[in-house]
This record gives sequence, C-alpha cells and structure tokens, in this order.
Amino acid sequence: MAGGWARDGAVSEQIEASINDELARLKSRRAPTGESLTHCAECEEPIPEARRRALPGVKLCIDCVRERDQKQAFRGGINRRGSKDSQLK
Repeated sequence: MAGGWARDGAVSEQIEASINDELARLKSRRAPTGESLTHCAECEEPIPEARRRALPGVKLCIDCVRERDQKQAFRGGINRRGSKDSQLK
C-alpha cells in the first residue's frame, strides 16, 4: 500500500536501494588483493614482512591504516532516497 504520492512498492525499492548502497560500500573496503607493496603507498615507510605475508596485497602501513580509519566519518541513517514527506517527520 502506497501513501501520499508514492507508487506501490516505492518504499520497498528505497529500502532495497539503501541496502545495496551499503553493501557496495562495505565490499569496497574488503581486504586488499594482489601483490603487496614493500613500502607504504602514503608515507613510504617500509611495510614489515610479517604484515605483507598476513595480508596479501597490503598497500598501507599500520599507522596509515589507523589514521585513515579514524578519519572515516560516521554515516548517519538518513535515507537520501526517501521522499520529501518522509524526511520532514
């Protein structure tokens, strides 16, 4: 059942699209693949051999990964695809 000007199934489509966006975001953060670098791509410090063996395809040193993870902004639960009426509540 649709409410207001929304067509039938619009809410389900919005939910599905939001879930797909979040899944795509999470998949993009997967563990690296391919050949590991010997030096960090950001700070150029050597990456320890143990880290390269543990994470094949690693590109960043531990310090740069920690710094990047701390900079990750908190994602609010706002549904940007929602109708104007749903965001006014």
